[in-house]
Amino acid sequence: MGDLLNRIAEEHRQRYAPLADRLRPQTLNEVVGQSESLAENGFLAKAIRADRIPSLILWGPPGCGKTTLANIVAKLTSSHFEAFSAVLGGVKEIRTIIDQAKSRLHRGIRTLLFVDEIHRFNKSQQDAFLPHVEDGSVTLIGATTENPSFALNAALLSRCKVIVLRSIPESDLIQLCQRALVDTRRGLGELNIQFEEPALAYLASLADGDARRVLNLLEQAAFWCVAHGKTSVDAEIVKAAVGERTLRYDRSGDEHYNVVSAFIKSMRGSDPDAAVYYMCRMLDAGEDPMFVLRRLIIFASEDIGNADPRALQVTVAASQAFAQLGMPEGAIPITQAVTYCATAPKSNASYVALHAAQEDIRRTGTLDVPAHLRNAPTALLRTLGAGRDYVYPHDVAGAFVPNVHYLPDQLAGRHYYEPNGAGYERTIRERLDYWRSTPKKVEP
Repeated sequence: MGDLLNRIAEEHRQRYAPLADRLRPQTLNEVVGQSESLAENGFLAKAIRADRIPSLILWGPPGCGKTTLANIVAKLTSSHFEAFSAVLGGVKEIRTIIDQAKSRLHRGIRTLLFVDEIHRFNKSQQDAFLPHVEDGSVTLIGATTENPSFALNAALLSRCKVIVLRSIPESDLIQLCQRALVDTRRGLGELNIQFEEPALAYLASLADGDARRVLNLLEQAAFWCVAHGKTSVDAEIVKAAVGERTLRYDRSGDEHYNVVSAFIKSMRGSDPDAAVYYMCRMLDAGEDPMFVLRRLIIFASEDIGNADPRALQVTVAASQAFAQLGMPEGAIPITQAVTYCATAPKSNASYVALHAAQEDIRRTGTLDVPAHLRNAPTALLRTLGAGRDYVYPHDVAGAFVPNVHYLPDQLAGRHYYEPNGAGYERTIRERLDYWRSTPKKVEP
């Protein structure tokens, strides 16, 4: 009776489960888009064949097959499989699972513990896994969309092998859809709907490398076509059925930092086209425009500096203009600032000067200000030498007093700011070369 009920439950699950779940791969050969990580002679394939799976961290974007891979590993190895989501439970439930795993281990049964979204546990909570992974009570498989180097406890990470999974290429997503359309048992074959190649290509482009998403979109489009009596589907019908593209972008995750990094490096590399592209990627995905503008203001000082002092003015003006305009028109001054910064001469001399001076301050502590530079508001201070022999530069031709040093005596002769000769810094360098060629006296 129990077997009958289980079979009926499975039939109902297969009937009503989403297409992506029904078509979940059952073997490594069915997994698409991960040939590099799942190569026949690769680490994971060999570990499965030998039934010697170590603790793993599966790192990759949504819909790349992390959960699927964990299920396949469980089926192909002689271990009890426990699946757990860090979104739905906490450390208390984990402790219960581990106690049960220890009990099974006493009977000679290993436990493979799959923790989805493992990065949702903070680093102190992740400590709960450490002793049990180390003593073999459980074999941990953690799945994460976040960079393990930042999201996971270093001690836990050192005890796990990281498997990197990639976004699924569009060609593989199209192949996945084609397979679903002819599968009469688990797929959509019974609907007898023909999708043209451009229609599948459009679905694949919408999915943004996510296999789960492309199958959900395919199922949505197929049932829309059934409802509207269509059996031949082109790209326009798909657009009507599923809508427009939405971008994958996490404002606090890896994709955020990757796109921001590409944005900054494109401007630094003087490529306005790439810089505008990444700017649009951020804005279209819902990034706060003020974040982009703050990065531009920083860039204007850090990477352009005095090579073109107007860059700071342009970026600050763009920020003020956006405050008055808002979106979408506010994107125009942002784009102007991006293209200005990307095409401006570059110098990080001011940025380097900042860090060099900070390093000397940390190294030398609080050094005395030279006597001739000290404030002398009282007769006593003047008697002690404060302000003595100070020459007001505006009283001298060229507003420059030779043979004077302004740094503390111990740092006399140190140069922090070294303009690189790009743009306006060429003029500054010539001026500094002239001034610095005059020896500076150090008072005894």
